[in-house]
Amino acid sequence: MDTLQAIPSLPSAEVYAWLETRPQGLSQAEAEQRLQQVGPNRIREIKGKPLWLKFVANFTHLMASLLWLGGLLALAADLPQLAVAIWLVNLINGLFSFWQEFRAERATEALRQLMPAYARVLRDGQEQRILAEALVPGDVIVLAEGDHISADARLVQEAELRVDQATLTGESHPVRKTSQAVQDPRLAHIELPNLLFAGTSVIAGTARAVVFATGMASEFGKIARLTQSVGEEASPLQQEMSSVTRTISLIAISVGVIFFGLALGLAGMSLAEGFIFSLGMIVAFVPEGLLPTVTLALAMGVQRMAGRHALVKRLSAVETLGCTTVICTDKTGTLTQNEMTVCHMWLAGRRLTVTGVGYAPQGQIVSTPGEGVGLSRQENLELGALRNPSPALPATGREPKPPPVMRGLRGVFSL
Repeated sequence: MDTLQAIPSLPSAEVYAWLETRPQGLSQAEAEQRLQQVGPNRIREIKGKPLWLKFVANFTHLMASLLWLGGLLALAADLPQLAVAIWLVNLINGLFSFWQEFRAERATEALRQLMPAYARVLRDGQEQRILAEALVPGDVIVLAEGDHISADARLVQEAELRVDQATLTGESHPVRKTSQAVQDPRLAHIELPNLLFAGTSVIAGTARAVVFATGMASEFGKIARLTQSVGEEASPLQQEMSSVTRTISLIAISVGVIFFGLALGLAGMSLAEGFIFSLGMIVAFVPEGLLPTVTLALAMGVQRMAGRHALVKRLSAVETLGCTTVICTDKTGTLTQNEMTVCHMWLAGRRLTVTGVGYAPQGQIVSTPGEGVGLSRQENLELGALRNPSPALPATGREPKPPPVMRGLRGVFSL
């Protein structure tokens, strides 16, 4: 029987035996051996285009091909200066486009490396904090409020556990979890209350769970594999540029053929003279300035978005975003990451505004007219900390996040 089908219906005590582990967790030697067998707990990206293919693609798309051909025709028409000019424009444009996209990809990769994920596990009976990449099936993970879940796991102990599964289901409402065996064939595995999934996070409570799937074998990994298999479509701008290129090519060739006939029939030119004349007409239709103009316009858009902390990997994506007038979203948590920050407080009949966002050590409490409120630091800390089980920790790695009240007051008091 498949592990995913079997373990939800097993009592907690039997889950350890099924996954060949113990309540004290794996030994370090066992964990290292399993890590060699299943590989690191990471989402592997399907190997994309090689760098040299991406480089060549900037010189072989339809508009660039038209410019290369235009240069050849100019050379054949005894216009070497024009041919060199067209080729230089095409070359510089291709190099510039490649450099912009290459730099954006490297920046994206650097951002991924900045935030390593961690997990707390039991190894040799001792609680340890390890890189999430080192998790293996059979590891017993320890979870508390604010923790990110880094692998698919079966709950064996829990206390009032609630989990945010918005990354998988799109629903921002916390899901109540249990360590009890569940035998309900009507439930999809993602709906089973005793299973935890990678990519989700703990909203409240504490728990221990046994990992049964990591990396690409997890549900998050399966979704990633599906999204990576989707082909890349041309952007609206690329489609329009291709259409313009085809239209220009058709018009240029038609005009060239017509003037070739006129040169022979009316002007009395020889075949060689008529051919060179028609080539000159075709070259005149080549829009050598169009491609660099579009590229520079997109590059300016990329720079403006970078100034607003938005990273654009493909130049053509700028135009796609520029055409967007309405963005329809299903859940607000998709954009806000389900992280609430205190913006207002009501105290002694007064409405107060709390400035500052997240962990930034900036902000203050002001009254409605905009004047500072003379509340003591201790009073506000007591207000924010009441009924609050979480510590205010620095946002390093993937440490547990404090609740909204603590996050809001952190900006005010630089906790």
